[in-house]
Amino acid sequence: MAMKLDKAIEELRKNKQRKFDETIDLIVNLRKFDIKRNNINTFITLPNKIKEKRVCGFIEAKSSLIDTIPKVSFAKYKDKKLIKNLVKKYDFFISSGANMPPVATTFGRVLGPAGKMPSPKLGIIINENDAEIKKLIDKVNLVIRIQTKEPSIKIAIGKSSMKDSVIIENIQSAYNSILNELPNKKENVKSVMIKLTMTKPIKVEI
Repeated sequence: MAMKLDKAIEELRKNKQRKFDETIDLIVNLRKFDIKRNNINTFITLPNKIKEKRVCGFIEAKSSLIDTIPKVSFAKYKDKKLIKNLVKKYDFFISSGANMPPVATTFGRVLGPAGKMPSPKLGIIINENDAEIKKLIDKVNLVIRIQTKEPSIKIAIGKSSMKDSVIIENIQSAYNSILNELPNKKENVKSVMIKLTMTKPIKVEI
């Protein structure tokens, strides 16, 4: 039996409180969906920021806002272990257009599978100044990447410290954006669930 969103969040909050700020996940289980034919790889924008993302830039200019890796330093990242450390350290990567080919060659094999490769849709910067970087960071902080690697989409849409109304807003917005990407819209949705980091999922109706 599916619960209404407000009741489901209420139910999740009844679980033992943890010493950390748990993440709230939205899980959309799919049906009649061919992953190979209908592969989804896109960005959706949430109305409310979940957290401040750690961003790194493959750009030449130094920035007071983000860590940067200029082209001259790419050579040392031939060591795959160093790139894997980058993936752990940062949530999102941006790049100048000019640096994209060497970024793809040097970092693509690790950043690609991790879903963190700078993208022309979001992540390419034209002017390497702090005003432009700030604008992109603000955008990045509201964005979530959706990739279908299995017949289920699971994304973080909030934190337990956020107000219920804000969480609900994010869930509804994310769900509608996912529906728009599905070839047969609601026909492709088997079930929708939400959960906290340490809880079992609860089936919801949206």
